[in-house]
Amino acid sequence: MKNTLTEENYLKALFHLVDPNGNVTINELSKFLDVKMPSVNNMMKKFSEKNWVIYESYKPLKITENGHREAALIVRKHRLTEMFLVKKMNFGWENVHEIAEQLEHVHSKLFFDKMDEILDYPKFDPHGEPIPDKDGNIIAQDLRKLSTCKTGETVIFKAVTLSDDALLNYLTERNLLLDTELKIVKIEEFDRSLQIEINGKKEILSKKAAEKILVKS
Repeated sequence: MKNTLTEENYLKALFHLVDPNGNVTINELSKFLDVKMPSVNNMMKKFSEKNWVIYESYKPLKITENGHREAALIVRKHRLTEMFLVKKMNFGWENVHEIAEQLEHVHSKLFFDKMDEILDYPKFDPHGEPIPDKDGNIIAQDLRKLSTCKTGETVIFKAVTLSDDALLNYLTERNLLLDTELKIVKIEEFDRSLQIEINGKKEILSKKAAEKILVKS
């Protein structure tokens, strides 16, 4: 039986919210989805019956292996679609999220497997986030926030934590794209904004943006 659109949105929310131990609270889901807590409770009871979560009253939810796989497969469809739009249809990375939100609910596995093949099996989406494979497995990345870096460090921009149009436009205007090498020249003591150097050119990044940028040394 195919999952409903609502179930898929809940699954995707679980994927993004679970902590490293696989736990998430009803309150976190409620706020993330902008859905009232009684409705979230009812859905999680259904998810418990499907063995997607372990549900106990007044305790955090725990996502099961089955639940994680189901959630990862929704995310796989979304991220493959984003990559297809960028690589094959020449969309900007700031213009693909909303379209992918719609196409991720197509149920044809063959459709997305073919998309994967056409793209030559990419490991990451246009925003640097890993694309789950057909079994829901994800490549682990050892990345850290740009905001945690120190003056004088040189790092490589690998991903963003938020596929927000405003953020992506902000980065594009500064020629800060994936795999760009950047050097932290100065960190302002007052507001923690960063002065960075990209290809010999200096730019200022807000602390808010630096919190959303993931880098590796």
